[in-house]
Amino acid sequence: MTGSAETELLLLVAGTVRLSVPLLLAALAGIFAERSGVADLGLEGKMLAGAFAAAAVAAVTGHAAAGLLAAMAAGLALSLVHFYATVAKPGDQVVSGMAINLIAAGLIPTMAYALFDLGGQTPALAGDARLTGIVLPLADASATGFVPRLYAIVVSGQTALVYLALLLVPISTAVIYRTGWGLRLRAVGENPEAVAAAGRNVVRLRLQALIVNGMLCGLAGAYLSLAANAGYARNMTAGKGYLAIAALILGRWKPWPTFGACLLFAAADAIQGRLQGAHLPFFGAIPAVWISALPYFATVLALAITGRGVAMPRALGVPYARGRG
Repeated sequence: MTGSAETELLLLVAGTVRLSVPLLLAALAGIFAERSGVADLGLEGKMLAGAFAAAAVAAVTGHAAAGLLAAMAAGLALSLVHFYATVAKPGDQVVSGMAINLIAAGLIPTMAYALFDLGGQTPALAGDARLTGIVLPLADASATGFVPRLYAIVVSGQTALVYLALLLVPISTAVIYRTGWGLRLRAVGENPEAVAAAGRNVVRLRLQALIVNGMLCGLAGAYLSLAANAGYARNMTAGKGYLAIAALILGRWKPWPTFGACLLFAAADAIQGRLQGAHLPFFGAIPAVWISALPYFATVLALAITGRGVAMPRALGVPYARGRG
């Protein structure tokens, strides 16, 4: 492999890792909610709220850390709305999730316009208001050898949320499969009546799962506005919440396989970015709309191939009567 080809490959891998982060954080959020039996189609809306809250607070305070806290609070607030509508008052979980998406899509641009009068956007962020890459020790992109360049281009230079998201995969696995709380979480998603009969509070367990869900969704949105971009823009999630749902289904509600699915979708997104303006022999330029649809086409194809016989949590989406928990 030539030096230029090697560099292109490493840049593609680095881009794939970065693009996978919002999908991964949202998908992990969905795993916690749906493992507890609460279907959550509102990941998109929570991400959008997190993106706006992060950018708005960072723009006002000048500090990305304040934006991250605001993003988690915004995601948590919408998760608590979902909890009230579907657990405290056992309503339809699909309707609640879609309502959150619609409310966020309509209300947040209005709030942005009212607060900043910039056409539904926030001011451009710079300096400490943004999350910037962290250069790790001994990272040198001009070094020779594949491994040193892999370390310098792919591993080093990522933002703190990238490293956090990657670390959350083994942490989530350990919590779900190696702790008593994780055992109860999985049990309540399979048979909440049995959990209640064992003396555990089903409502409290689902509330705890949705608290984790909301904060992770907020961080996913914050990554979009503080790291991937320099502020909030209208509809900047662009369907990533739905891609995260597809990823967790493809990953069978397990963190590591879900991470692999997020990388697959992110790779398709990274490739489509590099295909913009490409030409095919005898056909000419590839229509931009076809290239932009590549990540979504990859999602549909992956679900069509592997989605048969998916064993979802048995109590997923089934309302539970509070009086029995």
